[in-house]
Amino acid sequence: MFLRASSTLVRQVSRAGTRAYSDAPMAFTFASQSQIFYNQASVRQVDVPSFSGSFGILPSHVPSLAVLKPGVLTVFEADGGAKKYFVSSGIVTINEDSSVQILAEEAAGVEELDLGAAREVLSKAQSAASSAPSEEAKAEALIAVEVAEELVKAAESG
Repeated sequence: MFLRASSTLVRQVSRAGTRAYSDAPMAFTFASQSQIFYNQASVRQVDVPSFSGSFGILPSHVPSLAVLKPGVLTVFEADGGAKKYFVSSGIVTINEDSSVQILAEEAAGVEELDLGAAREVLSKAQSAASSAPSEEAKAEALIAVEVAEELVKAAESG
């Protein structure tokens, strides 16, 4: 009896530990206010930084809505290549049909970032935060510091 129960348990655990990912590409749209990066393009995976944690999106992902936080978004294209983009903020929508839309407030390819300029933006944001005349101005400056810190990290990685 114990042997039969244990073999049933082993089969259940081994099935629970595997997940069948689809090789089917998903329709991906990614744009900022000034540029469209992808428009219904077929991609394999998208890794996004969000306020609820960084996560990867694959075909058949659970429909979701998330808010982007400043950081690097990585797109794994259908041909196997990967492209990285810095995003300042925005929204991610994952639909039941496996389509994904990302609308970013600001976005740029990581390879386009200028490390010196990013460090200057960070320095100015830190100065603004330390000399803010009001709590509201300080809060705005601290948001700018957070974005600038992630911008510097992205520029250093590119």
